[in-house]
Amino acid sequence: HPHVSHLIAAAPAAAVRATKMPGQQNGTNGQAAARVAERSRSPRGDKAVDMDLMDGHSAKEIFETKMSMSGYTYDDLICMPGHINFGVHDVQVHGNFTRKIKLKTPVVSSPMDTVTEAKMAIAMALEGGIGVIHTNLSVEDQAKEVMKVKKYESGFIMDPVCIPPTMLLSDLDAIREKTGFSGYPVTEDGRMGSKLLGLVTKRDADFVRERSSTRVCSIMTKLDQLVTAEEGTDLQAANQILKESKKGKLPVVSKEKRLVALMSRADLQKNADYPNATKDKSKSLMVAAAVGTRPADKDRVRTLVAAGVDAIIVDSSQGDSVFQQELVRWMKQEFPELQVVAGNVVTKRQAKNLIDCGADALRVGMGIGSICTTQEVCACGRAQASAVYNVAKYAHTRGVPILADGGISSPGHIVKALCLGAGAAMCGSLLAGTEETPGEYFYAENGVRLKRYRGMGSIDAMKKGSDDRYFGANTSLKVAQGVSGTVQDKGSVHRYIPYLVQGIKHGMQDMGASSVEELRRQLYGGELRFELRSAAAQREGGVHGLHSFERKLFAA
Repeated sequence: HPHVSHLIAAAPAAAVRATKMPGQQNGTNGQAAARVAERSRSPRGDKAVDMDLMDGHSAKEIFETKMSMSGYTYDDLICMPGHINFGVHDVQVHGNFTRKIKLKTPVVSSPMDTVTEAKMAIAMALEGGIGVIHTNLSVEDQAKEVMKVKKYESGFIMDPVCIPPTMLLSDLDAIREKTGFSGYPVTEDGRMGSKLLGLVTKRDADFVRERSSTRVCSIMTKLDQLVTAEEGTDLQAANQILKESKKGKLPVVSKEKRLVALMSRADLQKNADYPNATKDKSKSLMVAAAVGTRPADKDRVRTLVAAGVDAIIVDSSQGDSVFQQELVRWMKQEFPELQVVAGNVVTKRQAKNLIDCGADALRVGMGIGSICTTQEVCACGRAQASAVYNVAKYAHTRGVPILADGGISSPGHIVKALCLGAGAAMCGSLLAGTEETPGEYFYAENGVRLKRYRGMGSIDAMKKGSDDRYFGANTSLKVAQGVSGTVQDKGSVHRYIPYLVQGIKHGMQDMGASSVEELRRQLYGGELRFELRSAAAQREGGVHGLHSFERKLFAA
């Protein structure tokens, strides 16, 4: 019958319309839907997007479908490119560390004893991020590290290497080889803050032959011959003194002639303005510190707050515990203005429990760090991309930012963390091996310059106190949840962070997002698209097909 054949011929087209516009049942409605779709084909700036041309899948389709039973890592995902209508210099990478602390660089250095002490925290804050001082220190020493950051002034060396007057030149030679510095303040006891006696430079010691019997006090330039600046001298005035005196070093002393700081001509020449620096209301650099969940850690928190810390991170591999909940509540009651980062968590239920206690941010990640073996040893954790997306989406509804902690080995991983809703990325191995990390460089047999790097769950770190992080402080047998190893020299954070930031900017530009806020809007609006990658696709996405190659991260 002609009418029947007409209906049969029209059926596929009707089915297509039904697929494109669910709920439309007849031709009239289908034509209306087509007109709506036609109007939605517009430049990137418009809100509507033609779904017909949307490749890939939304994050919701990947992570929230009931058929998906797999956990996904960063490498399992690839982001679809968007439309570029702005330059890479227009991209804003501002992120959130906590509810109140904003970052112009969304990178946080991890509270690990081979990653973050004062030197790293200062460098991170200057570059627009923030550092978290690790807890494998005595309360007093951790507070001192915090105070070094808070008292730091750009251009002043607040913790110069000091030597005692009784030191032999042979010992000075060893220190010079180890540190690479040419001049050293000589103080009464060889410590910063004690009375300044003089200054010894390479020029003073170069032509002395009896180095194993000559002491520093016999060749140093004595205090009465030195040009010094008084405590409180600002950077501009101190710089002028250096220029007029034509000296290489300028000690800054108190009225009692105690050494307060040191200025170096070389440092002033290298000293750049840091417009992105993370500073508090009084223009001091911002810093965070880690604590455990023992009752004694309340005293540690009080001491750190007195030292001026801006945020406390509760350091635990599994954050959803009564011990942490009690500590978070106590901190928010005792110090309402203190920003508290709780964690670690990987599920929405864990997140809810800690946010209900007053957490200002959450640290997300369990068992996915390069030196972490928690998933292997304890069979507990979660693939990081799945953890970041699910926790970030819930926390977003509560106005709480999350830190993607672990599993990051490249700028692309930071971009993916931001694409999945993170406010910033916390990095350990990515920053390990830089000049600002604790520890000394040494050379491998093949001549490669290395530094030690270890997980806080390694036996070595646990022996120093981090076993509380894994609820093992009172056990006689310590089960390792991490390893110790070495990483290659990466140079200074002041060169490495700009490389990371530029990589992040290029990634966001490729996706058509000029800010982290825009990235998040696209994520939750379904405009940001992803695909899952097969093992072959992952291999194809990296360097392949070469006999050998040299990897250079950046060129100055």
